[in-house]
Formats: sequence, C-alpha cells, structure tokens
Amino acid sequence: MSDGVKRRYDSTRRQEQARETRSRALTAAHELFVTRGYGATTLADIADAAGLATPTIYAAFRNKVTVLHRVWDVAVGGDDRDVHLLDRPELRAVFAEPDLRARLLRFAVVNTTIMRRTARLRLVIQGAAGADPAAAALLAEIDEARLASMGEHARAAEATGRLAVPADTCRDVLFATTDGSLWLTLVDRRGWSDEAYATWLGQLWTAALVDAGE
Repeated sequence: MSDGVKRRYDSTRRQEQARETRSRALTAAHELFVTRGYGATTLADIADAAGLATPTIYAAFRNKVTVLHRVWDVAVGGDDRDVHLLDRPELRAVFAEPDLRARLLRFAVVNTTIMRRTARLRLVIQGAAGADPAAAALLAEIDEARLASMGEHARAAEATGRLAVPADTCRDVLFATTDGSLWLTLVDRRGWSDEAYATWLGQLWTAALVDAGE
C-alpha cells in the first residue's frame, strides 16, 4: 500500500516538475522572441535564459516552432491550461451579458488584456512568417482561429436583435480590430493607457455595430 502511495506521489511530483520546466522555458522564450526576434533566438538561448540544459528544451518541445506555438497558446489564454479561449470565464462573462452595448464594452476590456499579452508576439510571428514556412503556417492558423472566434461573437450579437449590420460584417469588423495592430499603434507607440484604449475600442464597436434606434 505504501509503495503504491509513493509511486503516485513520485508520478505527481515528476509531472509538476515537468510543468514547471515547460513554464520556465516558455516564459524565457516569450521574452527572447519579443526582444531579439524569432530568427535570432536559438533553443540554446532559451535554455540558457531559463536556467535549463539545452537537451531538456529539445526533449520538451523538439523544435523552435513548437516552442513558438506553445508560447502563443499561453499568451492568448494567459496560462498553460488546455481550455479554449471562448470557454474561459472572462469570455463566458462577455457572452452572458444580455445588452449588446454593454457586451461590446466588456469585450473591449477583455481583448485589451489579451492584446497586452499577444500583440508584440504576433508582430514577431508576422516577421518570421516571411522567411519561415512553419511560422507562416502558424500565422495562418492564428488568424483562422481568430476569425472563427469573431464569428461566434457576431452570431451571438445578431441573436440579441440589436446588431446594426449583418453578422458577417460584424465578424469582419471585430476581426480587423483585434489583430494587435491598433493596440501597438495607440498603446505602444502613442502612449495610451490600456484603460483608455479599451474605452475607445468599446466606443468604436458600439458606434459601428449597435442599432442606435433600439
């Protein structure tokens, strides 16, 4: 009995250690990708920054594009849990808001938080996509997933009866304003606060998408 308990403990401890190793590597990789660029960062660089052996990085991720993909996933979700973005509590709260105007304002706040985590990284992936087919494929996957998510938002908006434009137009407006470029321009380059940006984005969406006659 005690041996069984010990084996379970050892297995749990090993899983925790492996998760901690991956987390350290991904945190280091995110910082290096953003500051140095994808092409200039090696797996050895990531290992060194994370305080890990290079073979450990290879064993955990196999190659650099897998690291990039996992860094992106963690940045989007905010952690390494295997939970789809739309199923996370902050997005479920957005969809649960019955008033479309209030919903878009809330979504703007959530999206701004996501942009804080992802906008610079997406710029890195865009830069890498021109020379690396694997990075280009990742960028296409990212945009396809985002378009699908904005489609979900648009269909839910249409269901409120308050949408002023066709659902496809709503989807495309949301898609065009959530790739990080606006956040980079106004927050990173022009010095807006995240709060000011979220307020402006929410007002932009409500003016363009909500039926003012209702």
